[in-house]
Amino acid sequence: MPIISIAIVPDQREPVPFEVYEPGVYLHGTKADLAVGEMLGSGRASNFEEGRVMNYVYFTATLDAATWGAELASGAGPGRIYIVEPMGEFEDDPNVTDKKFPGNPTRSFRSREPLRVVSELVDWVGHPPEKLSAMRAGLKRIGTGQIED
Repeated sequence: MPIISIAIVPDQREPVPFEVYEPGVYLHGTKADLAVGEMLGSGRASNFEEGRVMNYVYFTATLDAATWGAELASGAGPGRIYIVEPMGEFEDDPNVTDKKFPGNPTRSFRSREPLRVVSELVDWVGHPPEKLSAMRAGLKRIGTGQIED
């Protein structure tokens, strides 16, 4: 029988940019249906660029960034947010660090080492439809090949 572990979002509201979910907790947003204990690693298909294999696995300390990951990920099914544990060294994600925002206010990271799924975060609130549409339109304007991986 699979181990099931869930965490409930204590505050039912739209995610706030740059607000750390909980100190010391890392999140990964996706559409993949993962089990507790499963490892997420590099070498998987990109959620944002068809045909691209990622050299890193990405994660964050903010619910906002994890929500974007869950909402914008490719694939069928609902977006999911997992609490994850990095199994090795990691670094600031250069795709948003300093390029887009000075420092790392999005608390976004990447690693070549796997992330272990600790639990699934449930009852999170997504972005309003108009914000999601605007983000999708912005990503479409930018086009592919923009991820430094």
